[in-house]
Amino acid sequence: MTETPLLQLTDLEVAFQSSTGTVAAVRKANLTIYPGQSVAIVGESGSGKSTLAAAIIGLLPGTGRVVGGSIEFNGRDITHLTKQQLVAMRGSEIGMIPQDPMSNLNPVWRIGTQVEEALVANGTAPAQAKKRAVEVLGEAGLPDAASRARQFPHEFSGGMRQRALIAIGLAADPKLLIADEPTSALDVTVQRRILDHLETLTDSRGTAVLFITHDLGLAAERASHLVVMHRGRVVESGPSLEILTDPQHPYTQRLVDAAPSLSSARIRAVQKGIDPIALTEAIDVHGEKNAVIEVNNLVKEFPIRGAKNRVFRAVDDVSFKLRRGSTLAVVGESGSGKSTVANMVLKLLEPTSGSILFDGQDITKMSRTATLAMRRRMQVVFQNPYGSLDPTYSVFRVIDEPLRTHRVGGGRAAREKLVGELLDMVALPKSAMRRYPHELSGGQRQRVAIARALALRPEVIVLDEAVSALDVLVQDQILRLLNELQQELSLSYLFITHDLAVVRENADDIVVMQQGRVVEQGSADDIFGSPTTDYTRELIEAVPGGTLPIGRFARFGADSGESSC
Repeated sequence: MTETPLLQLTDLEVAFQSSTGTVAAVRKANLTIYPGQSVAIVGESGSGKSTLAAAIIGLLPGTGRVVGGSIEFNGRDITHLTKQQLVAMRGSEIGMIPQDPMSNLNPVWRIGTQVEEALVANGTAPAQAKKRAVEVLGEAGLPDAASRARQFPHEFSGGMRQRALIAIGLAADPKLLIADEPTSALDVTVQRRILDHLETLTDSRGTAVLFITHDLGLAAERASHLVVMHRGRVVESGPSLEILTDPQHPYTQRLVDAAPSLSSARIRAVQKGIDPIALTEAIDVHGEKNAVIEVNNLVKEFPIRGAKNRVFRAVDDVSFKLRRGSTLAVVGESGSGKSTVANMVLKLLEPTSGSILFDGQDITKMSRTATLAMRRRMQVVFQNPYGSLDPTYSVFRVIDEPLRTHRVGGGRAAREKLVGELLDMVALPKSAMRRYPHELSGGQRQRVAIARALALRPEVIVLDEAVSALDVLVQDQILRLLNELQQELSLSYLFITHDLAVVRENADDIVVMQQGRVVEQGSADDIFGSPTTDYTRELIEAVPGGTLPIGRFARFGADSGESSC
């Protein structure tokens, strides 16, 4: 690393004006990044990490303003640049990969057109932009990039949309890339390919990468330097290995202890001499026949646009059982069909063939009245909280809606008390019930969605990437809460996820899907202990930060402390 920083923040302060006064979001933050360095900022939702990143690139929302300190980039003070100067700097000098793909992609523009727009805006000739757009989509991990470039965002899975944003962020080869949760929607194998590509940029082009993440496993593997933020302040910073193996600040210690990527509960159980399958054996008392959900030979086909009498088989002959009181995880890469299976189980999609039994009844043949009764017993938490919450509803109305629909909870005062209790369960203050989704962070919105799912005290909850947007402390709290509720109420969870670290810690049984088919299934201990397919082994090996301190830390060494924050 050179002695001249690429980016230097000195006592940076960011504040927002609200109806009740000024709210400090970042307080006296200091950060230094050198060319070619990878730095990760970690912390819980609301800690100020995304606000700090937005301040660097001049994209603070609403009434947000830099009210103190300075931002120097490449030797130039950019703290108070004009709008025109900021536009000229973005993309070519500082690129950004935002967190939420659905709100950052234009729904009426083709993906390729949106990549071309970024290229042309940063100096690529229009005649060359189309070809280059296909190339960067391929570099970001999209298969058959030429065909994908002609598609629209709604035709992509969540992971594919995120990869399109990554392509846009990398299109102009910036000197600094700010990656705000860049792989939160990606399965572990694609995540590894994308992060390997970012590392190639860092090593070969001198591009610095600033990760904003709640995944300490990702931070441990991919960043040479860590910055820990809490309530707007930098509470600890230093070399990754040093911080993660010997955290000094109590908050950092809590983050490390709560991170499933760094230490699996099953591993900790073995180290303490506890039988890791005790819970599974207890569940087995119910017996295999007591399946709350039974999926048999499920098939789902979609017609291919512009191709007469041709179909795409998204789910191909899938069968599994969800035992009552257990957690079944369905894992696989983006596009493997796992979310399509979940949507059919929820009766949001009709299967082409096969059956889905809920408590012995085929949901595909249920009447409208029976379906409504089933929906009270089976709730869902979707992957994208911003898309599943009505932006015109307050948090209270969002959580109150299922209570009113199913006539649960009594009068308004009683329901308001219940909503407050639900918010407390998911670590949100009661005052949040008067706020709206756009006033919350991504993790806070997901907590509201989880509270809504818990409102009716269902028997089954389908969790479609339900904790992917949460920081590790809240993720740990939510998973503990779900485990407690499961034990108290014999809840059953169908967990759709790409995060095998969470799966290893919480699942009893696992179904592994690839290209619409089940390639392996069994108990979590069997799958992780002795996977039978190369695909499953690849998924497991791609989990970031599986154990500490191993892997890429070896190349950082003691001299990784040359940089400072």
